[in-house]
Amino acid sequence: MGMKCVQCNTDNNLRDRTRNSGRCKKCLHPFVFEPNRVADYKIAFTDPFFKKAIEDISSQNMLFFTPKQFLHFIDRNLKKRASTNKVLWIYAYLIIGFFVAFSGMMISFSFPDFKLVFLILFIFYNIFWIWLLFETSKYPHNNIFGKKIISKDLQTLGVIILVTGILLSLINNFFLGYIAAIALGLFSYWLGVSQKNRPQITGEIFLVNQAQSNKWLRDWQRVNGTLEKLLPAPRQEALSASIDPEVSTYSFDRAIICDSDETAQFLIANNVHFENNCAILSISGYPQSIFDTVIAMLRRNADLKVYALHDANPAGVSLVHQLRTSPNWFANQAVTIFDLGISPRQILETRDMFVQQSQTMAQSARQLPDAVRQGLTAEELAWLNAGNFVELESFTPQRLLRVVNYGLAQSGDPQSNEGLILVDNSVGYGGGYVFVSDSFG
Repeated sequence: MGMKCVQCNTDNNLRDRTRNSGRCKKCLHPFVFEPNRVADYKIAFTDPFFKKAIEDISSQNMLFFTPKQFLHFIDRNLKKRASTNKVLWIYAYLIIGFFVAFSGMMISFSFPDFKLVFLILFIFYNIFWIWLLFETSKYPHNNIFGKKIISKDLQTLGVIILVTGILLSLINNFFLGYIAAIALGLFSYWLGVSQKNRPQITGEIFLVNQAQSNKWLRDWQRVNGTLEKLLPAPRQEALSASIDPEVSTYSFDRAIICDSDETAQFLIANNVHFENNCAILSISGYPQSIFDTVIAMLRRNADLKVYALHDANPAGVSLVHQLRTSPNWFANQAVTIFDLGISPRQILETRDMFVQQSQTMAQSARQLPDAVRQGLTAEELAWLNAGNFVELESFTPQRLLRVVNYGLAQSGDPQSNEGLILVDNSVGYGGGYVFVSDSFG
């Protein structure tokens, strides 16, 4: 396999790389990855592939990203590339089908009705392929793109069955074969359409894990330099930062509260607080150095709007309740809260999210407070009780920032905005409103 050098763009084949101890034959720049030494072809990739992934997730080095976002991004790209190779099933279907037909012809000499023998083989052979593709579409390593590819494969198989079955039936003047071909072909095509339109509500798993992804990032930086847009783990500063007294007398009109330090750090690093003139905090108190001061500033604003941004998991769906009832936040205050998501209802209405499953999440879902459960539909509760969850960091930086900016813009007049649903007037919590967005991204 050839691989271009990311430094000088010279193409090096395996022999060149081996002869030069893993370096470019022209500029001697080291290669980080060697695809020919990876046992699993699904995670075998080249330096240019990895470089492009970094450029794409950072929008050409313009946006900061977290290690978990990169894991999701590289995993998605590896699955997408592996899915494009699955067209080989057509060749397998035709070649194996030829040998099955030849075997059927040999067997038919022992039976008086050779057409019936071919019909039985035709039915069982195609049922096997329909079942194989259908089961493959449910394989947890497949992402949304892979499932769409397999759904199209089912439709393609349906067309092949219709064309070949009808032609052979007409040539042999065999009415039963004609009926069988139409039934199997239409069934395969319908199955592909139904799989394609089915929401992604079941668990998907990674091809690689976080440790492997982090190792790749470390290896890349050791050879090609530090990635400026890769965020480190959030740090909680024990000492309070000094804030100008004149500045602290003011307040913010809006505040985004995240369910994780990583999300808050991501938004701050990408200047969401400057561009939207809002405070950004995490529910655990990040950034700790200015947390107490910012909370005091927020509580002085009677017209404050709060935006909850969280994962779709038990802790995430409890975030609004925690903000409304906790004395450390906005208990007994008439604060308008906007639930930006991700909520289970948004996931149940879409088809392109990375849904994971965990027994730990299932146990946590069954322990949700009654006040939180009452704000969820039966479908949402069933989804959470099954252990399903979606992480904010499964979205690319560009998409996640677009979601936040769109949510802030939506809230200009929530009473007249059809995209925001009043889900709680919070009478029992001391006034205020809670709105939820009916879409995510």
